[in-house]
Amino acid sequence: MKEEILNNKVALVTGAGRGIGKGIALSLASDGMHVICVSKSLSSCGSTAEEIIQQGGSAEAHAVDVSSGEEIRRICEELLTEHQFIEVLVNNAGITRDNLLFRMEEEHWNEVINTNLNSCFHWIKALGRPMTRKRTGRILNVSSVVGLTGNAGQANYAAAKAGMIGLTKSLAREFAARSVTVNAIAPGFIDTDMTSSLDERVKEVALNSVPLKRFGSVSDIAGMASYLCSDKASYVTGKVFTVDGGMVM
Repeated sequence: MKEEILNNKVALVTGAGRGIGKGIALSLASDGMHVICVSKSLSSCGSTAEEIIQQGGSAEAHAVDVSSGEEIRRICEELLTEHQFIEVLVNNAGITRDNLLFRMEEEHWNEVINTNLNSCFHWIKALGRPMTRKRTGRILNVSSVVGLTGNAGQANYAAAKAGMIGLTKSLAREFAARSVTVNAIAPGFIDTDMTSSLDERVKEVALNSVPLKRFGSVSDIAGMASYLCSDKASYVTGKVFTVDGGMVM
């Protein structure tokens, strides 16, 4: 663990059970924060929390269906009773239900919007108010380059990720007077379980769109997240940082 302990700050990371969310959770824990790991499955976020603890950090895990505003409000009430103040919020949880628009079921549209976008609204509304009262806090939304460029077959996912960017910019303006920063990261192709399952032809096409000619690593995203959630980024707000090997310039 780093020697620069951040005064026992508490961070909450959604989608912390694997991939980018897990990487961010581990990185914030290494920065000295107590990390609340959230995912739909207790076994997955619990595994991340246990790994943090084994490495000498501090963490806990909670199973939450982030597509449910009611569940989010309930767990936030419990957590704020226990911790009083959660200074860092990372909205990372997300799903895909890809299909061309005319073949897309309304259910799949709503599932993606509720999980990827509406969840951000509920988490920020519940945990952002204490931040504004204390005049300090970091909110980070993990969007996607797809939210900037669009992608055929991902209208629901792109709409949700673009919505996260609009939400980021709007709330950055709302919260700035209270010294709470709101930023977004837009990852490109990152080497995770999701990308490893892609067909080799699809991977080849994807790599052709990346100037650096390789997929990024989870640590690339986690490193940016660590900075944006730290005191070093106190003068950075309303920004979208593409971490994509040069896809979007």
